[in-house]
Amino acid sequence: MVTGLIVKIGTGNTFFCINMHKMLFKLQKIFYYNGVGSILCRQNRGFDMEYNIKNAYCKRVWDDVSKRYADQDHFLQAVGLVLEAISPAVDKMPQLEEYAVLERMVEPERIVMFRVPWTDDHGKPHVNRGFRVQFNSAIGPYKGGLRFSPEVGLDVLKFLGFEQVLKNSLTTLPMGGGKGGSDFDGHGKSDAEIMRFCQSFMTELYRHIGPDTDVPAGDKGVGGKEVAYMFGQYKRLRNEYTGVLTGKGLTFGGSLARTEATGYGLIYFAECMLAKKGQDFKGKTAIISGDGNVAQYACEKLIQLGGKPLTLSDSSGYILDEEGITQEKLDYVKEFRARKEKVDAYVKKYPNAKFFKGEKPWGVKAELAFPCATQDEIYEEDAKKMVANGVKLVAEGANMPTRAEAIKYFQSNGVTFAPGKASNAGGVAVSGLEMSQNSERLSWTFEEVDAKLKQIMTNIHDNAYENAKKYATEGDYVAGANIAGFVKVATAMVAQGLV
Repeated sequence: MVTGLIVKIGTGNTFFCINMHKMLFKLQKIFYYNGVGSILCRQNRGFDMEYNIKNAYCKRVWDDVSKRYADQDHFLQAVGLVLEAISPAVDKMPQLEEYAVLERMVEPERIVMFRVPWTDDHGKPHVNRGFRVQFNSAIGPYKGGLRFSPEVGLDVLKFLGFEQVLKNSLTTLPMGGGKGGSDFDGHGKSDAEIMRFCQSFMTELYRHIGPDTDVPAGDKGVGGKEVAYMFGQYKRLRNEYTGVLTGKGLTFGGSLARTEATGYGLIYFAECMLAKKGQDFKGKTAIISGDGNVAQYACEKLIQLGGKPLTLSDSSGYILDEEGITQEKLDYVKEFRARKEKVDAYVKKYPNAKFFKGEKPWGVKAELAFPCATQDEIYEEDAKKMVANGVKLVAEGANMPTRAEAIKYFQSNGVTFAPGKASNAGGVAVSGLEMSQNSERLSWTFEEVDAKLKQIMTNIHDNAYENAKKYATEGDYVAGANIAGFVKVATAMVAQGLV
């Protein structure tokens, strides 16, 4: 039987395709799937964003990279925002052009691509694609997560790796930037299937990583179980026990507070933002997207500091609890998430809450917003709703969840905005602390790690704030974070010569 899909944009454009997935792939430059049943036109969503890049050198590099990688939307947004933000700093660093620093910064040092063959529980063979983008090692070994998810490809991984370079620089720890993963989808797979995939993935990846070369971690689709399987295979292949992966279990070199780190760090950063305005979290309402580790622990720390979280979400929709999500309710979220249930399980336990199928939480009235799900969550129309509903502060818990046009709308309407490379750096910061513990053969207490995390996030905030004040506009955390991260990496690249 022939099945198909008809998509209409406006009144005159109709496309027919026998296979929906092939159509979405072939037309990915024009359309995208929003995850909740709609296919939307990219041209109406800001993918052709214009950037106000004032420095001539930055502009020339942007013109070149935007032509060369015209099909890589996420990577281009990341590069465009950075080049726009760092222009004032580049004005004062003429030596950068002599050493082609910007041309080198936008190109990964190395990209590794490989096939990952594995068999399912019925003996059927499958082949996925594996990647490692080793972006920049000027200030330390490559460091960044592994993502197992169907959307993984060079565009997504290059954007994540590029952002990781600056994020890791901001922590002040000696870590370069990289990212990797596979288009493997672990949903519905047995533990045995996941183990076989992870072992096959590491059978190739192990050749390219090491404690002083490249130290991967987990990311979307890669939790403690997957990290453990990959660590075991690396140990088997290399016949050595080293801290080659972070996010490990506590019994074999992991760090306390690593699970909580990104969410807690996000709230520590936002706490500093509020303090600059003479405010704190007490009594303030917040909307949070996502219901994974970042969202859960951002919610937890927010509750501890007196805030009132109202929402959580997943790909099926969002829940709104106008009474506020308490620690008891959050503990239940952790329970049903562990059972891999959807977020609507919340309203079955707490019927006063509401579930909005297929919607995002950005229309809810609140003072604070923490996007913690994935990239491309907030577009300009979402930003307009949020501003209209009283949101005064947005801090990113996910990687680039806010599109460029939405960021500009926030900034032009008095919303204090923190980019993920600064506000969600807590995860990689504690990964760096795990590397330190592994090197010293020590294990710190939860309180020790949490205190170091809070100090790192405070330092990142202060560094971003001061650089914004020096080079751009006071309170512009986008400019401040990008400049602070960039200057350290660029200075190291100049010192090391043309490599």
